[in-house]
Amino acid sequence: MNIDPVHWFLSPAKDIRSSLYLEDAATEFQVQGLELDWTIVTWDADLRWSGDDWSYHSFRGAKWTDVKKPERRQYLKNAYRVLLTRARQGMVIFVPPGAKRDKTRSPGFYEGVSQYLVDLGVPQV
Repeated sequence: MNIDPVHWFLSPAKDIRSSLYLEDAATEFQVQGLELDWTIVTWDADLRWSGDDWSYHSFRGAKWTDVKKPERRQYLKNAYRVLLTRARQGMVIFVPPGAKRDKTRSPGFYEGVSQYLVDLGVPQV
């Protein structure tokens, strides 16, 4: 879904089209080059920390597949870099807990990233 930048950035909190309403999310493309006061970044299972290196994945059909091309890996890592460098005052990084009953959202996909962020000093709430 494409956001309307005028409403998303400038409308008051009571307007559901406003970013303040938390109804619509913006992608890395929609915020690239912009600085926002506060951001919320949701970390998905496409970029996972295995304890010593990143692993890169793409959701195709009904399952995750490995990203093998170096340029696609760099693109994916850069997407997170963009999202993680937009906030001026603060940010929330949401790493989902996963779901044991859903093989596409295994807790193991997210646990490494969550621990990596904690090890970096990101407070866990």
